[in-house]
Amino acid sequence: MPDILPRRRLLAASAAALPALLATAGCRSSDAFAGPDPLAGRPALSPDVVTLQAVIAAERAMIALYQVAVHNDLRPADRARGLEGLLGQHRQHLGQLLARLAVPSGAPSASSSPSTSPSARPITGPDRVTIAQLRAAERASATDLVRRLVTVPPALAQLFASIAASDATHAVALAGYGPG
Repeated sequence: MPDILPRRRLLAASAAALPALLATAGCRSSDAFAGPDPLAGRPALSPDVVTLQAVIAAERAMIALYQVAVHNDLRPADRARGLEGLLGQHRQHLGQLLARLAVPSGAPSASSSPSTSPSARPITGPDRVTIAQLRAAERASATDLVRRLVTVPPALAQLFASIAASDATHAVALAGYGPG
């Protein structure tokens, strides 16, 4: 006897009709299946992803501060080169953080914000950043990262600790640049 409906079309039609069938029966798909409800929309991001996104946003803000400082602080040349070196380290931190970020497709991502290329100026923020402001930002970043260590998995904690140590050394290095 010939197959009236090919098996694949029948399976596809069944899968497509399941949500409508469950909806008319007054059921949620989670009533029929174990696990998250695929019809309930996107699941919330995990706390680790939310934390990582917050740290990425903070690193981008630090980069923006350094970009302003480098752009406005061309004298003395040694200090400007030093600031560019610290800015480069923050760009490396951002790259390491972004490499750890895994966000489901369609979900908002921290990687979709403005460029951090060397020539990019921040779109918003102060017109001038002092060395004292950079030192305060570095200390605050190090403190925030250390505070987050107990809430994240070991691999992420190791990265946060490494970046916090780097930020703390940046604050010490900036002390040698003077108050301005």
